This record gives sequence, C-alpha cells and structure tokens, in this order.
Amino acid sequence: MLVTQAVGATLAGLGVRHAFGLIGSGNFAVSNALVVAGAEFVAARHEGGAITMADAYARVSGRVGVCSVHQGPGLTNAMTGLAEAAKSRTPLLLLAADTAAAAIRSNFRIDQDRLVAAVGAVPERLYGPESALTDVVRAYRRAQVERRPVALMMPLDVQAGACPQVGAPPPEPPVLRPARPAAVAVAEAADALARARRPLIIAGRGAALAGAREPLERLADHLGALLATSAVANGLFAGNPWALGIAGGFASPVAAELIGEADAVLGVGVALNMWTTRHGRLLHPHATVVQVDHEAEAIGAHHRVDLAVLGDAAEAARALLEELERRGTPLSGWRTPALAEYIRAGAWQGLPFDDAGDGARIDPRALSVGLDELLPDERTVAIDSGHFMGYPAMYLRVPDERGFVFTQAFQAVGLGLASAIGAAVARPDRLTVAALGDGGALMGLPELETVARLGLRMLIVVYNDGAYGAEVHHFGPHGAPLELVRFPDVDFAALGRAAGLEGATVRRRRDLRAVETWLASGAERALVLDAKVVPTVVAEWLEEAFRGH
Repeated sequence: MLVTQAVGATLAGLGVRHAFGLIGSGNFAVSNALVVAGAEFVAARHEGGAITMADAYARVSGRVGVCSVHQGPGLTNAMTGLAEAAKSRTPLLLLAADTAAAAIRSNFRIDQDRLVAAVGAVPERLYGPESALTDVVRAYRRAQVERRPVALMMPLDVQAGACPQVGAPPPEPPVLRPARPAAVAVAEAADALARARRPLIIAGRGAALAGAREPLERLADHLGALLATSAVANGLFAGNPWALGIAGGFASPVAAELIGEADAVLGVGVALNMWTTRHGRLLHPHATVVQVDHEAEAIGAHHRVDLAVLGDAAEAARALLEELERRGTPLSGWRTPALAEYIRAGAWQGLPFDDAGDGARIDPRALSVGLDELLPDERTVAIDSGHFMGYPAMYLRVPDERGFVFTQAFQAVGLGLASAIGAAVARPDRLTVAALGDGGALMGLPELETVARLGLRMLIVVYNDGAYGAEVHHFGPHGAPLELVRFPDVDFAALGRAAGLEGATVRRRRDLRAVETWLASGAERALVLDAKVVPTVVAEWLEEAFRGH
C-alpha cells in the first residue's frame, strides 16, 4: 500500500468525515485516498476558501477540520485563513504536499515549515514511509488535543513510497478528563462572588467548548447574576431572560449600562480583551475581576484580574456552585421582575432608530431587523469582516453557540462566504446565513460556484454600500480623500444568478418579500440578496474598533 493510501485510510479511521481543499498534482493521490476510505471531499475554488471552510466546519461540528492543498502556491494561498485558524485556536489538520528533499531546484520549493510557523500554526511532517502512519496520527492528535491548526507536510517522494505500517488501526488514546481547579482558588473566587451585590458572568469560547452553559446558568441562578458572552460565544445563553447578549462593541446600550454596574465579574473561558471590554472601559474600574481559564498564560493577558481560577470552564463553574451552596450564600438581589423587563426591552431587536432609508437604499438596521423576523429560528449565521458586521451580529438571533461563526481573530476581510460553506456542510439541517459586505463578497466570489455546486441551503446577504465603509466612516470626518475606498455599484443578484443561484435586490423593506417567497418555496437553491444599504449610517461599534489603532 502506498503512503498516500495509508494516510487516507488512517485519517478516515480517526473519524474524518469531510475534507475541504483544492486539488493539484501534489495532493491528488492523498485526497482521493480519503474519498476511497469514506470521507467526503468538498472542493473549493481557492485554497483561501478551502482552509476557511475547514475552520468553520470545525467550529460548528466540534470535529477536527481537514484541508488538503498542493505544495508551494497551494499552501501560500491558504495563509490568511490559516492565520485566522491559528489565532482562533481551531483544531485543524492541513494536509500540505511538499517538494521532495532532493528537489532543491523545484520551482515549488519554499520553506513550508517556517511559513506556517510564522502565522502561528504547527508544522509537522511525514518523515518517511516507515514512520508515515505514526506521523499522521501524531499530527491529527496534536490538532485535536492542543486545539490548534497543524500543517502536515507530505513530501512527494515520501507520498510515493510503500508503507509497511498497514493493518490494525491506531490505538485509541486515553480519555483526557477536564481539569478541576484547586480548592483554594475556588474558595477565594467564592468569597468575592458571595460579597457581590451585582455579579456578572461573561463567558467566552472556552466556556462554549467545555459545554459550560448548564453549570454557568445554575451558578448565575444561585448568585442572582446576569450573563453575557464574548462575540465568538454568542448564543451560549440564548433564550435566558437574564442574558445581556454580546459584551463589548456590539453590546446594546442597556447591556453596556448593566455590565458597567457589575461589582464582581466572573470571566469564564474568555480573554477579556479590548473587544469584549471596550478597551477596558466597559467594566467598572472598582469591580472585582475573577478569571477562569485552563491555560495559565491566558490569565490577565488583556485585562486586570484580581483572582485566578486555573481549570476547565465547566468544572470550575460546578466547583464554585458546590462551594457557594455549601456556604448557603444568599441571592444578590440584583435580579427583579423590573430588571428582567428592562433587559428584554433593551435588546437590539426592540430598540427604535431613525430609519435612514430613502427608497433607493435600505437602512442596514431595518434590513437586519426584517431578516431576523423572517428567517427560521434554526439558523447558522456566518459573518465576514467589515463596517457592516455589527448589524447581523446585533440583530440576527442564533439558537445556540454553534449557530454563530465569527472569523474575526485576524480581522481579515473576505472569509465570510467560505466560513458559511463550512458551517453549512457541518449543519445541513439549519439554514445558513452568510452576512457579507460588498468588499468581502467580491473577495470570496469564486465560492459562489461552490455554493451552487453543493446545493447548499443558504441565504447570502450582501450589505452593499459600494465602499470600504470602515475606512469611509473613520477617515472621512477628518477630511481625508475617499476616492480609493469608494467603488461603482455591483449587481450581486446578477452575479449570483450567473453562478447558478437565485438573486434578488433589496432597496426598501418591502423588497424582503423575495426572501419570504424563497423560504416558502423550499429554498432549494441558495439566494444572493443584494441589499443596497444607506452608506451614511455609521455602526455603533466602529469607534471602539479604531480606538486601538
């Protein structure tokens, strides 16, 4: 059996069900071997899209994402998406063909190991036919356990070799139990929370990955605490009447007010970075801050922390609840029926705004509110980067933390459509909503064909202001020239139809009937919605975004 065949069979044996990629001669054999072994190969039109699809697939499915690329330019094309996955700590295995060791004059030859390490990914390698299976299992399990992207370099001469290690599948590794925090740390944190009159819990990706919703809600109920999340954990407390939504630049005025009133803040699996805390100004300066994380270096990395709890998010929540129950800690008294109504009425969906729509262009807030009312509750929302991104994040509700894909760790424009594809493959039972700006939509244009070819159930909404809106609104008020960041209008509905999808244009709220009709028809073909949005409406979060630049 060739190494390529053995690698494909081994990965399928480890549980790989989907692989994303773009085929070249260097990864042709191993990608086909994966398919023969039972995995489905999802072909992208650009390696940058393929790696981002695998990233989003991992976030939504909970599995290791797998991507396959050609050597040299196939790998360099994937670098932006790989950087996003590295900064997001996504468990991902990138199968990257590589030149043979002796092919020192190959035009494909670059230092692939140093390239991927430079963006924060882990380089691994097939060292020879004799070690190939050990190498692939090690790379896969590093991605899985360390929760980071691993690039497995596959030299062409090694791929072509005969693999002697065939037969029994690799043994199952021992189960890794989540770490429970030290008793003294739990006691110190319980002291701080028991003294609080207005306790707040902010949960992040670590809490979502640990499945900590239930113990955190029980802990909040015991304390009388309010709940919030970071952007990437949006949806973790969906439906909870005491949940304030996203903390940070996307927080509603009511949420920001209440977060600022908290006298004790328990951050669980959350970085408490400048985005979540509005550069530290969102939290009360005298609030006691307790941070829970399973990595010591994460404690206090971005914000002042008074007490540290080192351990798994769910285990820490359970331990804190047990300690507080043992003490008989009374409710804080912050929660009242009046406060519950204040929180409900203060959600973005119910807040009034001065509609700036003029008949030719729709207010992006009206667009987002209208879509939220029309779309089914069971949805996955994937958002690209750009000025527009606050509107879908604030107004489009999601059913849980797996229903929100926010590829913003690297703040790269153009990843949104590919991330929506990966999410749709992971959860075909849900309608996937890709929220894009016109700039990001044009960057991801090749993947419209991928959406059509795969027959994905997807709504692609383009917030089309004919500009790079963030730069327009940041530099324009200072008198800077804007010719370089404004563009002629693009007909995205026509581009969608050209790719084999449905297309519609929205200029006023009643034009959203096209979405209603599309949903009623069964949404068999994805719909590209070209929303001509008012370019003068400035997103609330933008000032915060540029404060750190």
